[in-house]
Amino acid sequence: MCPNSERVNIQRLHECSMTGYGQFSIDSFVDSYLQDLKSAIDSITADDIDGLVSRVLHSRSCGASIHFIGNGGSAATPSHSAGDWSKELRVRTIAHTDNIASFTAWANDEGYDQVFVQALKTYIQPNDLVVAYTGSGNSPNVILALEYAKENKIQTVGITGNYMGKGTGKISDYVDHLIHFNTESMERIEDLQLVVNHIVKEAIKIIDSE
Repeated sequence: MCPNSERVNIQRLHECSMTGYGQFSIDSFVDSYLQDLKSAIDSITADDIDGLVSRVLHSRSCGASIHFIGNGGSAATPSHSAGDWSKELRVRTIAHTDNIASFTAWANDEGYDQVFVQALKTYIQPNDLVVAYTGSGNSPNVILALEYAKENKIQTVGITGNYMGKGTGKISDYVDHLIHFNTESMERIEDLQLVVNHIVKEAIKIIDSE
């Protein structure tokens, strides 16, 4: 329980946020976060989405698979995307972050930078698609996997941002299509990766219904 078993007073918490946390203001922080998020959302174009939608539809029509890769928060989104798209779009998906036994075996035996490229060497087939979620655009294991896919003529899509003002990172040299969010915040980049996942899913569901 809180000291003196006092219940949280929401109004008092709001007042403290304006005066009691040094220079921190919850109102200013939330406004800043949402303004940056809105600006980044506005930077997403129809062409950005169409480039991914068209590739998903192609792979599905060929009975091929979509491979998702990423690290950290960008490792959770592949699992979400794989679940959404396999269930609702009836497309074969593999989140290469989900098989912890294989993932850790490759990390232990081959090195962490090899975890995704080794998985692709096992699973990749013609007409497959690799979708890479990455905040920085520079993760070595993601770049090596995309390089391998490119060498084997597999279509690739990267979804990233402008982390810490460093641009798209190396990923732009290794993908056929890049979705780039105009934000320097890792948190907003990860927010928008999931937004793109849902936009693509909903767009294809509408296409299927026509």
